[in-house]
Amino acid sequence: MANRHTIILMQTSHNRATRTFMDYDSINQAMDGICGLYERKLKDLNPAIRNITYDIADLYNFIDGLADMSALVYEHSIQAYLPNDRQWIKQRMFQHLKKLAHSK
Repeated sequence: MANRHTIILMQTSHNRATRTFMDYDSINQAMDGICGLYERKLKDLNPAIRNITYDIADLYNFIDGLADMSALVYEHSIQAYLPNDRQWIKQRMFQHLKKLAHSK
């Protein structure tokens, strides 16, 4: 489960030119990548603030505020990518962050 190649497809606005993708070696790395994307956006919006904090609701709002976001996760048993919607991404994000919080 940990090493399932994951491709995040996203479109930041309704302009089709904003479509992009990011690929990762695992679902966990993809969740970290989405967090990093949000953190970079926060830093761009608040350049004077050194320590920016946010909660999961803020992260969910960021994900919901994108024109589109989905994940393609490689399934070894069928040798194909399975599509997942933004609700799945939010559920996985919650599980991922909860696991990180418990490991500290």
